Amino acid sequence: MAQQATAQIGVTGLAVMGRNLARNLARNGFTVAVHNRSPERTRSLVAEHGDEGAFVPSESLADFVASLERPRAVIVMVKAGAPTDAVIDELVPLLEEGDIVVDAGNAHFADTRRREETLRQHGLHFVGTGVSGGEEGALLGPSIMPGGSPESYAKLGPMFEKIAAQVDGTPCCRHIGPDGAGHFVKMVHNGIEYADMQLIAEAYDLLRAGLSATPAEIAEIFREWNAGELGSFLIEITADVLAHTDATTGRAFVDIVLDQAEQKGTGRWTVQSALDLGIPITGIAEATFARSLSGHAGQREAARRAFAGAGEKWQVDDRETFVEDVRRALLASKIVAYAQGFDHIRAGSREYDWNIDLGGTATIWRGGCIIRARFLDRIREAYDEQPELPTLLVAPYFADAVGDGVPSWRRVVADAARAGVPTPAFSSSLAYFDALRAERLPAALIQGLRDNFGAHTYRRVDREGSFHTLWAGDRSELAD
Repeated sequence: MAQQATAQIGVTGLAVMGRNLARNLARNGFTVAVHNRSPERTRSLVAEHGDEGAFVPSESLADFVASLERPRAVIVMVKAGAPTDAVIDELVPLLEEGDIVVDAGNAHFADTRRREETLRQHGLHFVGTGVSGGEEGALLGPSIMPGGSPESYAKLGPMFEKIAAQVDGTPCCRHIGPDGAGHFVKMVHNGIEYADMQLIAEAYDLLRAGLSATPAEIAEIFREWNAGELGSFLIEITADVLAHTDATTGRAFVDIVLDQAEQKGTGRWTVQSALDLGIPITGIAEATFARSLSGHAGQREAARRAFAGAGEKWQVDDRETFVEDVRRALLASKIVAYAQGFDHIRAGSREYDWNIDLGGTATIWRGGCIIRARFLDRIREAYDEQPELPTLLVAPYFADAVGDGVPSWRRVVADAARAGVPTPAFSSSLAYFDALRAERLPAALIQGLRDNFGAHTYRRVDREGSFHTLWAGDRSELAD
């Protein structure tokens, strides 16, 4: 008997994220077609959670597609790369003009642009959609960043906005822009997340080194910080992790975890994209490289043996002042990370003609996503008031917060350097701030060197045009 077309949306790929997204849709009143390459996962979803809403299970992709109302909307939740292409290749012959394929995984935005163009030639809509919030967010309300055509959003928007996190009555979901815009914004979100986590880890390391405090004591400091300007999901869970005790050893959990941070590639993609666009996301880059460095155990061990005792003993005389210095430095560095991320989004939007609303992006990051933070409302206000804001750092609220924190920032970075405590993200963020506000940079010398060895020319401060000095000749200057 032929499958009845009763489902409003379908999910194929029922690992944890796909399973939870399907449950979220069903819980919110939508009839959801579900499919997995291994039928056991489909059966277990219906057996364990069938009472949460209306599921239409299928064991074949053909039956799955047949169970969907027109225009069909299929969410693909499989591993990025070749597995996603394989599922799309299977789906396309089963679909008809006007149907929609949604990739809600962490795909590279360039792959999304390619897929969107290919499916458009078949009369299909391809929607690269960023979903942030992890397993819990997928089930209870994530931040959703769909790209694709306006026509596809007309079908998907009401569903996605209903299942997304809600903040002050506003869904954390909006149409980001055409083709790869959604996955691009999610990529930058993850880059900011890398920086945010590295900065938090450095703050923890500073407090531990400077105060000789236990993880549990530092957890209390983070709980206090979470009640103020630094309030965010990551600060909140930092306190949880630091307060946790390992059941096997009775030691602080953070002390039994191997200090080698892993990554799935989105931070690296962010840095590569920023280099292509010429955007200096130095804090995000340092955070990404810090993860890489942490994994080079052999090099670290060799350096530890060769350079033991290279730092000075760190003695903090005023605990309260030191904690406040670290807090201010953390806030200023976090603001730099977000400023760099929004610069990156603006540059991508211009390069690919996406017309992304920066204030709107801040709005949908206020709930559900990993980098949700109290000051995202301030970011939204800043870009709503001045859409062409040259940098978030000069918006009044952020200029005040950073300006007030500069003396603390300098003390923390200087003290850490003397003590030999690595602060790559704090230090690079401070250097970025100083470079941005400098009246004149040593880039003038770099241009002189480039002209000397490669005749790359330079521009002058006193007249228009490009020039070259005959360095190997009489050193006269030629206009290019």
